[in-house]
Amino acid sequence: MVLHGHRLSYLDRGDGPVVLFIHGILGSQHNWKHLVNRMDDTQRVIVPDLFGHGASAKPMGDYSLSSHAATLRDLLDRLGIDTVTVVGHSLGGGIAMQFFYLFPERVERLVLVASGGLGREVSPLLRSATLPGAEQVLSVVASGWVLGKVESVGRTAARIGWKPGADVGAIWRGFTSLGDRESRKAFLATTRAVVDPGGQTISAHDHLAHVRPIPVLLVWGTKDRMIPAWHAINAQKSVPSCRVELFPGAGHFPHLDDPDRFADVLADFIASTAIEE
Repeated sequence: MVLHGHRLSYLDRGDGPVVLFIHGILGSQHNWKHLVNRMDDTQRVIVPDLFGHGASAKPMGDYSLSSHAATLRDLLDRLGIDTVTVVGHSLGGGIAMQFFYLFPERVERLVLVASGGLGREVSPLLRSATLPGAEQVLSVVASGWVLGKVESVGRTAARIGWKPGADVGAIWRGFTSLGDRESRKAFLATTRAVVDPGGQTISAHDHLAHVRPIPVLLVWGTKDRMIPAWHAINAQKSVPSCRVELFPGAGHFPHLDDPDRFADVLADFIASTAIEE
């Protein structure tokens, strides 16, 4: 689909109530693909690649949370979809909350997975992307030569028994997408819209307490090194009625670390909060 003159790639599968999945920074549709077959018998599943990510265009311009939220609103309008359950991971959680804040009548329930926007703390890796010279550093470390060397080391480690976890695999897939200049610029613009050298710059706490109450689910891995799990506990201060599910031993991608449990938790949350007509 072409939106605002640029190609937006998305997956649209199944029939029934609509679930909109929003991936995190350096993510893509790939991060949710394991859920599609679990859900498309009973739900209509919409899984876009955000602008600047995956197979979507990477134009110069606005990569703020509001801009991403408006793009998703326009996608739903083009598809003739009025209301959705929004599931957002990491940056996608911040976009999901901004979408709800801007278009509350479009959201039936909100699912935040290791979400940004709920506290200042964030990995030094993302904070470093906001420093001067980050683009030049990325152009070197994301070059084909360096990536090839790292992959060679990984293959050697795998032969002696090392098995990368879901976090490593997902982050590596995203990192390898930074080989071209347009992708690097989009990544830096997206990161700098929500992070500075001291941490996250946008907080949803002030907004969440004053919007229409809807069912909210927070899912977090207890060993998340990107955004600490105690942000989920803090979020309950803003939304006391929200449901929190902690995945013991999981990292920043609990939906990849324990996909079966995540699918079951999501299905139960949707079913238990459905409004009978």
